[in-house]
Amino acid sequence: MKHCLWSLAALAAVAVTAGPACAADDLTASLKKETVELKSAGPLAFGPQGILFIGDPQAAAIYAVDTGDRAKPDSTNKPKVEGIDTKVAALLGTEAKQVRIADLAVNPISGTTYLSVARGAGPEAQAVIVSVSRAGKLNEVSLKDVKSAKAAIPNANDRRRQEAITHLAYVKGRVYVAGLSNEEFSSKLRSIPFPFDKTDKGTSVEIYHGAHGRFETNSPVRVFAPYKIGDEDYLLAAYQCTPLVKIPVSQLKPGEKITGTTVAELGNRNRPLSMIVYKKGNKDYVLMANNARGLMKIPLEGVADVKGITSRINGTAGLKYETIKGMSGVQKLDAFDSEHAVVLLGTKGKLTLETIALP
Repeated sequence: MKHCLWSLAALAAVAVTAGPACAADDLTASLKKETVELKSAGPLAFGPQGILFIGDPQAAAIYAVDTGDRAKPDSTNKPKVEGIDTKVAALLGTEAKQVRIADLAVNPISGTTYLSVARGAGPEAQAVIVSVSRAGKLNEVSLKDVKSAKAAIPNANDRRRQEAITHLAYVKGRVYVAGLSNEEFSSKLRSIPFPFDKTDKGTSVEIYHGAHGRFETNSPVRVFAPYKIGDEDYLLAAYQCTPLVKIPVSQLKPGEKITGTTVAELGNRNRPLSMIVYKKGNKDYVLMANNARGLMKIPLEGVADVKGITSRINGTAGLKYETIKGMSGVQKLDAFDSEHAVVLLGTKGKLTLETIALP
């Protein structure tokens, strides 16, 4: 098979058994019991053994937290919680208008969904992690005296601090982190070994932006998904307005400056919000939520051979997409299993967490 994917659904077995060195490694042994004090709660991702990675853009740090959530599910329930913002607010003792859900991630071992939440607004906002069981039960995740570790992000962007960490994922013993630095060539991808040791200065990434008609170095990767083309590992990265770019993982070396290959231009005036790679009918697809064009399904057939976009595009070009009917308002999503995704869906002022079949 020419292509294979690293989606979280496909990583379920890895998350249960694998570590960066050998399958018998207990990665939680590298963690120390401490209280994690988040300044903000942003992007989330799961690694092996129920370890949750939390991006804290305000602190310019990534935290690894042992959730202890390693029990295999005892039911086939799939979560659906209507008015999730209202219920999160009630759990935290506030009103729905005081709650913002920044991201979600599904633990592939248990099927529990985790939410990163801001309670309040501005500098006084409280960062909270909330879990949602398969049955739809909500709990605040305690970060007091938990086994954890911290990786500081060096030279994180000060002027646009919320974009110091825009997305992250754990793959094969490394945590990949997208965001902006203070450097002139500011768009960065970092490859951090786990267990955490030290964080390097990252790789600067340049891309050709078809809708803007120029090469850009200061636009951050908004979301990305790992994917394997042939024998080589890649990140498929989505940018604002909306180039889709493939970036070889082998090129992510400290201090290097690289150019990604723009394989699709999905239309301007659009912000990608969340994406996964999945397989259906022996074909691979990207499923991308965005703020202007609904839920996109992008076939990856031919991604190895598509020529990079290097000239101005009016409209779309490269890989094609279709819009999934009846799924407007998807804000966040993650793989639930090989056939389903969990989505955060906002329509008519109502926020719902639900499970959908992969289209």
